[in-house]
Amino acid sequence: MNNTRSLVFIGVLISIEIILTRFFAIETAIIRIGFGFIAVALTSILFGPIIGGIAAAIADVLGMIIFPKGPYFPGFTLSAFLGGITYGVFLYNRPKSYFNIAISVLIITIFVNIGLNTLWISIITGKAYLVLFMARIIKEIIIFPIQIFIIYFTWKYMGEKIQKKLFAL
Repeated sequence: MNNTRSLVFIGVLISIEIILTRFFAIETAIIRIGFGFIAVALTSILFGPIIGGIAAAIADVLGMIIFPKGPYFPGFTLSAFLGGITYGVFLYNRPKSYFNIAISVLIITIFVNIGLNTLWISIITGKAYLVLFMARIIKEIIIFPIQIFIIYFTWKYMGEKIQKKLFAL
């Protein structure tokens, strides 16, 4: 594997995550529906949980520096890091089956998106956790199968080809 090629590709995936999260997302004060998870999942699948987590955290910090949409809160960076690690643990060097993808998305949905991110929003806004929880759980229930489907087909039709080209030498 070419380290320079890998580093450049990780940088491209970080850029894609920033663009998908900052420009191609529907956002309110308590809910964001975006597609940045695609780049995070690909990074974690291709390079493993640690690199995936670090790349997700870097994307969060750079996204806030370059395109701020409110105050920076380090809890969201922790959430991004944990999401990248989770995708990597369940999908790096493992079959990219619906089941493995669903397990990783389920863990991220429950513990990161509903659990931690709702806590961070509660701290930032001063709104009660349970009030935020109800609105956010509806969004997560709707987006859950969509994320599984998108990750599966992105990997099937793009990821495998990228992996062959990236690691061919």
